[in-house]
Amino acid sequence: MIYDAIIIGKGPAGVSAALYTIRSNMKTLVIGMDNSSLAKAEKIENYYGFAKPVSGKLLLEEGEAQVKNIGGEILVEEVVGIEKEDIFIVKTTKNTYKAISVLIAAGQKPAGVKIRDLKKFEGKGVSYCTTCDGFFYRRKNVGVLGYKNYALLEANELINFTDKITIFTNGVKPEFSSEVEHLIPKFNFVDKPIQAFEGDEVIKQVVFVDGTKFPIDGIFIAYDSASSISFALKMGILTQEQAILTNTNQETNIEGLYAAGDCTGVFKQVSVAVGQGAIAGKHMAEYVRAQKKNK
Repeated sequence: MIYDAIIIGKGPAGVSAALYTIRSNMKTLVIGMDNSSLAKAEKIENYYGFAKPVSGKLLLEEGEAQVKNIGGEILVEEVVGIEKEDIFIVKTTKNTYKAISVLIAAGQKPAGVKIRDLKKFEGKGVSYCTTCDGFFYRRKNVGVLGYKNYALLEANELINFTDKITIFTNGVKPEFSSEVEHLIPKFNFVDKPIQAFEGDEVIKQVVFVDGTKFPIDGIFIAYDSASSISFALKMGILTQEQAILTNTNQETNIEGLYAAGDCTGVFKQVSVAVGQGAIAGKHMAEYVRAQKKNK
């Protein structure tokens, strides 16, 4: 099945967009995890239409119910990648889905791992995209930094290019779900905390807190779960200071790919996310109609 729209994230921006795509008669799939920071908000007093404080948890539940009531489909799955061929391919830990348009509305995570000189070696051995850069590490000694499903799946992508793959968990206990546990025996694991990356023109080794070192030709960052910004970095979406850049239609520099909500670096309010989601949903529907008309 090819969906008209796939929306990644089931918070205010994603749900708002879905309400507009579904009501525009677009076959819509919403995919997200139950990990929205909004769920932790005990009282929201500044959202239109509520005379009394409402909890973030209730807002999320009511939003999902709205989508389902008008025929929308919502799946609780972890999205680990987006690719674009003739259409978009969205990969989760369980399945692969296809769509004509995609909205990234998965929020904005706090700053990720802090390792000395990580930024220095970006593009010089430090990469965020196995699909883009795996080819350059054929038969070389590579690493993946991470401790969740995302890291394990990224490492699995690298098997196409090398069998010398080490997963560095940076001292964090791995958290792999049953869907990906069968991949664990394929890789070497190092669980020591990392202090820095070292090299000259390119990365040469990982330096651990205990002073030991591990030689490496390249390392792929897949820390924590896949996030809006990790999707952006892998796909070549324009970003600025950990935020996805869009035009006034909420469309990124990749045609048919939209972003809305906190991941765009805006004022982090439910009302703003809902507004951006509505704009994105409207223009996604217009984009899909135009694509179908031209075929």
